[in-house]
Amino acid sequence: MAKGIIYVMSTVVNGLVKIGKTQTGQFSNRMNSLERNGYFNVVGLKREFAIEVEDYDEKEILLDDIFSKSRIENSELFAVDLNLIIQLLSSFEGRQVYPVTETKEQVFDKVTEEREKKDYYKIPDGIYFLETKNKQFGLIKATMEVQDGKFIIKKGSNCLPVTEGYCPSKRNEAITKDNVLQNDIICDSPSIAAFIARGKNTNGWTIWKNASGKPIDTYRKNNE
Repeated sequence: MAKGIIYVMSTVVNGLVKIGKTQTGQFSNRMNSLERNGYFNVVGLKREFAIEVEDYDEKEILLDDIFSKSRIENSELFAVDLNLIIQLLSSFEGRQVYPVTETKEQVFDKVTEEREKKDYYKIPDGIYFLETKNKQFGLIKATMEVQDGKFIIKKGSNCLPVTEGYCPSKRNEAITKDNVLQNDIICDSPSIAAFIARGKNTNGWTIWKNASGKPIDTYRKNNE
């Protein structure tokens, strides 16, 4: 099995990236050449992520096939979200070559968070609702207001005790009385807002719903 490096580079054109491959021993020279000279009349190339993998020829072909509709004809340039490519490459089995200051797990978590933040702005400003049952506490209800990419769980929402080991720091801001929230809390994601209501890890995209009863994930899917 041939081992080599698959890489992705950003360009001076926003939303346009280069996906390529090179032999392990040629990586530094290849990056320096592309960053200095550009590629396919596009300049401003900058290395963003690179990983050494087995069967790198086959894996590059797979990537080309996956993103074929976004490919600039006869080139290795693609009109695709850079973070999506990094997210995919960092999930590959292999040795991360670049960046050298972060682990694959750290890179994956960072780009995943950045991609989700973009999705947050697809949710229209307004009021959303959570309603679910709990064996111990019965019917759980909460209200969330979305304002410009922020998620505000509203005073009067249920706020159950934490039942799992991990707890987001925002939960410490909750003032409760009889498991009811006494203050608004501004959250950075719908899942954190859902955690505050339920006291455990929850996929906020599926549990928060609009006035028509549709989950907020609908907005994300409709804008893909």
